[in-house]
Amino acid sequence: MAIKEDIERGNDTVLESAAVSLLQEENDMADKEDGYTDQTSSKASLWMVYFSTFVAVCGSFEFGSCAGYSSPTQTAIRTDLSLSLAEYSVFGSILTFGAMIGAITSGPIPDFIGRKGAMRTATGFCVGGWLAIYFAKGALLLDVGRLATGYGMGVFSYVVPVFIAEIAPKNLRGALTTINQLMICTGVSVAFIIGLIPCAVLLFGLFFIPESPRWLAKIGREKEFEAALQDLRGKDTNISKEADEIRDYIETLERLPKAKMMDLFQRRYLNSVIIGVGLMVFQQFGGINGICFYVSNIFETAGFSAAVGTIIYAILQVVITGLNTTVIDKAGRKPLLLVSSTGLVLGCILSGVSFYLRDHNLALDAVPILAVTGILIYISAFSAGMGAVPWVIMSEIFPINIKGAAGSLATLVNWFGAWAVSYTFNFLMSWSAYGTFILYAAINAGAILFVVTLVPETKGKTLEQIQAAINA
Repeated sequence: MAIKEDIERGNDTVLESAAVSLLQEENDMADKEDGYTDQTSSKASLWMVYFSTFVAVCGSFEFGSCAGYSSPTQTAIRTDLSLSLAEYSVFGSILTFGAMIGAITSGPIPDFIGRKGAMRTATGFCVGGWLAIYFAKGALLLDVGRLATGYGMGVFSYVVPVFIAEIAPKNLRGALTTINQLMICTGVSVAFIIGLIPCAVLLFGLFFIPESPRWLAKIGREKEFEAALQDLRGKDTNISKEADEIRDYIETLERLPKAKMMDLFQRRYLNSVIIGVGLMVFQQFGGINGICFYVSNIFETAGFSAAVGTIIYAILQVVITGLNTTVIDKAGRKPLLLVSSTGLVLGCILSGVSFYLRDHNLALDAVPILAVTGILIYISAFSAGMGAVPWVIMSEIFPINIKGAAGSLATLVNWFGAWAVSYTFNFLMSWSAYGTFILYAAINAGAILFVVTLVPETKGKTLEQIQAAINA
């Protein structure tokens, strides 16, 4: 009766706090009573989850293909189309602006037309963008195509991890969501024509996988919600407990006013927003895109073979991100973030020391090995946690009634950080090479404090339990 009276008085804060606390207690009791972890332990029942994940991460592969296209093709495109360096620089950088536009719309679109609809939309933009690039005879159509693929990237960067998190059982959610980052890393290394292949897989594959059950429940499509959940958990699996849990949580949230951007800063959502946005800030401002975009130049400046260093860099990135998918649901999100951030600090310090020695003509024989060791430790550490885990946590912590607005904000911050770091990197290196890496080391040290004090462990919990605990 007390909760009903609160609803009638419009006391949203009391309602949410009471309801989510009650829901969490009921879930915990149910888990203890019948040993419930997931009704999906049977390998035979997981094939639809795996297939749906495979289709979705083609969007992540497309993301990587778009991001990695401009670097190896610079000479060929400038020669074929007679572009000036300034014109090609616009072509390379306009991708990020397209991604920021995509990030702004990446929350509302999945909420309005569904997660599958959003992936179809992003795929359409990428296909159109690639075709424009292919048929371009001058800078204008080339830039239009690049902008379109950037928009698709911005949408994919949000909707793919969210879709996977919403369809996956809790004991596999971290590993499956981390495949998003693995496919981005893999896609970066391929030629542009490959970029059309994941688009084709997505366009056809989306017809054969279910929509996110949580989104279907949110918009009231009850029969489709149950059918989608049954497909994902297996036809012989009893889904009643999980379905009731999802319904109860969504019913609680639907009684609250529809969230707008400014609502994210209300006290009841502030923890989720600080964690989600904060992780994106530290992920980007720790220097990854500056180092990634200019890694060849860094090796050359340090006196090491750019070709050899870049190959080792790329292999480490893919292999370690792949290994990460096998441990994230065992080790947990928080330990991986802490190990990763510590490695980033160490890598930055070693690189900074190498450039300090070079600038002061000290121990010059040690400069190349210190620089290479520092950069390789840096990318290994980033791939081990800070690359993938912020996206995993972002997909887990936002309640579904604010997920669109909050996800757009976090994704926009991420892309703005990517642009800001890549834009300022050369200026910082001109100012002080070793000072640049010490600055990044300080930011990554701040990430350690942030993770220790604010980021919760989400391993082994349902999305509803995570959100209830954070926003209680």
